[in-house]
Amino acid sequence: MTHTKTTILAALMSATALSAAYAADPIKIGVVTPLSGTYAGIGQQVKWGLELATKEVNASGGIMGRQVELTFEDEEANPSVAVQKADKLFQVGKVDFLTGTVNSGSTLAVGQVAERAGKLIATTVSFADSITGDKCSPNVFRVNARAGQQSAALAVWLSKEKPKAQVFYLGPDYEMGRSTVAAFKSSAEKVGANSTGEVFAPLDSKDYTQYFGQLRAAKPQVLYTSVAGNDTVRLFTQLQEFGLLNNLTVVGASGTVTAQNLGAIGKAAEGFVTGVGYSAEIDTPENKKFVAAFKAANKIDPDLYGADSYGLIYAYKAAVEKAKSTDTDKVRAAFKDLKWMTPQGEKTLRGADHQAAQTMYVVRVTGGKFKIVGQVNGSDAIGPDACTKF
Repeated sequence: MTHTKTTILAALMSATALSAAYAADPIKIGVVTPLSGTYAGIGQQVKWGLELATKEVNASGGIMGRQVELTFEDEEANPSVAVQKADKLFQVGKVDFLTGTVNSGSTLAVGQVAERAGKLIATTVSFADSITGDKCSPNVFRVNARAGQQSAALAVWLSKEKPKAQVFYLGPDYEMGRSTVAAFKSSAEKVGANSTGEVFAPLDSKDYTQYFGQLRAAKPQVLYTSVAGNDTVRLFTQLQEFGLLNNLTVVGASGTVTAQNLGAIGKAAEGFVTGVGYSAEIDTPENKKFVAAFKAANKIDPDLYGADSYGLIYAYKAAVEKAKSTDTDKVRAAFKDLKWMTPQGEKTLRGADHQAAQTMYVVRVTGGKFKIVGQVNGSDAIGPDACTKF
């Protein structure tokens, strides 16, 4: 073999090796989620859902023959920390895609980071309507139900169970809390409920009794709250200790009482009602399979955060395979009006506002477990898009 032929053969072999190595490079997904603090339980469900779906996808050959690699960073439910961690994952970790944000303020802030980095993010948790509404970003998607969807379903149930109810509101004092209260108040008043007052407590409040005087004076039949995580445990425990749960129906946002904090709340959670995009009680073969796999891996039922995070991996897989690339512009286009299957059934990512349309359920805590007591079709719950930026 001549020197020239040897050189050409070596070059071809090198190119083939490089091509194979490139094809084998993992698809990197960054996860910025609270793994400590008040919302750590929510972050844990996010982590479990993403890990389960990733394990399944990798076992079946990955995405376009490439394995998926998750990298986690603790955002502590703090927008400024989330921005730092997201920037690190984009610039140093070179992630192709990012998810995990819980705090709605974090999602909005990280969305701006994603725009600067030329990357996409999706939240599986944040409720604030503004994320896919007036503060929408072309680089941000949401696969979970927004506040308006939850509220529409819950208001339908309330109008039937307690017509013209007197409602008092207690939410956490930040973007999500004010958005969820506003969304439910609007939905409830449309079906005849009356508002008797509202208060907003700082995140990670230790003492809710300072608001009980206003609550008693308002004499409501219903208390709506959107506190979450450990804050819910403290609020419900204190309501029970002061005897305020005796003649009060408590309803709230889907993140208020979940599989993750239900045990810690105990009997104080009995009778709580919420509108959700997912319940472990959904009676379909797909959901039963998912619940069994999730419980086998984590020794606990999935909640809406675990289910929506699980579903996101399959949405991203479908988008990348449709785009035949992880390129931001191509995946963004593939995400628009994407339909894919999840444990709760088929979802559609609307191109007009990057919001998932889905069936909504109303669930009540009965005997320490969530039971489905109502259902609203996706088209009836989601409402019109409110994004005007793209």
